[in-house]
Amino acid sequence: MQLTWYHTSCKSTVGAQAVKDGLVAGVTAVSSNNSVTEQAAQIQNLILQGYNAIIVLAGSDTALNGAVKDACNAGIVVVAFASGVTEPCAYRVDYDLDSYAKAELDYIQSKLGDKPANIFEIRGMAGDGFDKRLHEGVEKAMKAHPSYKAVGEVYGQWTATVAQKEVSGVLPSLPQIDAVLTQGGDGYGAAMAFKDAGRKLPIIIMGNREDELGLWKQEHDANGYETFSLGATPSVSQVAFWVAQQILAGKEVPKFVEVPLLQINQPDLGAWLATVPKGGVVNAEYPQALVADIIDANVNKKPLPGVPAPK
Repeated sequence: MQLTWYHTSCKSTVGAQAVKDGLVAGVTAVSSNNSVTEQAAQIQNLILQGYNAIIVLAGSDTALNGAVKDACNAGIVVVAFASGVTEPCAYRVDYDLDSYAKAELDYIQSKLGDKPANIFEIRGMAGDGFDKRLHEGVEKAMKAHPSYKAVGEVYGQWTATVAQKEVSGVLPSLPQIDAVLTQGGDGYGAAMAFKDAGRKLPIIIMGNREDELGLWKQEHDANGYETFSLGATPSVSQVAFWVAQQILAGKEVPKFVEVPLLQINQPDLGAWLATVPKGGVVNAEYPQALVADIIDANVNKKPLPGVPAPK
């Protein structure tokens, strides 16, 4: 079987190893340079070249639907990852942002219990679809914790410097904050804002960035501070690769495969931090066996297997 995808780094690792192991006949990677028009044209070319599967990081929810439908009609498996493709024939591999928000609040509840608590939210960017979906997940999850009160929000644009500036601007007008919900990349900036204001650090959910994990470890070593970190991983494309391979191998796969968020708890902090380059973000490997378990959990509506910590 021949597969193609839009993720060159994975072609040189997971794809190359799969070819070496005889699991696929070949893997090709192409890039559209963020052009949806180019993506559609590439899909049409790949149809003509006779690929068995196409794995795509779609640049649009709808603009590729025609090309995707043509690929499906040609008997090609199409798997879209970390992006929305609304053509029903495509398989989708992505995170459930309701699960993201629920995990944040479940952790806070594990530390604070059901006593009244003030919750502050750092959102992403105004008008962005990801931010909108995650915020809607927060609103749903908050309903399960009626004693928790949302006391404010800012847009941190997933950037530590912006988050620090925006949080610093509103802190003087806010009551005690017990916990901070984030979207990734903003935890370090939030912590710096609280420190600059002379406030005690609340529970700040981190987003798997090196600066966040480093600060968390520093605070834990100094005074026992504990929190929780979670986020998406760049290597979600590996999940999409193995999903396509498993479909072609005859495995039952649902049209939507939810990917587990990479969660870091206190006991594993040091192990994960040791793997992250300066200024980078935690990544993980998704071997075939783990992806098969993820697929089975989706099919059977069971809890998703976690990504194991480095040894």
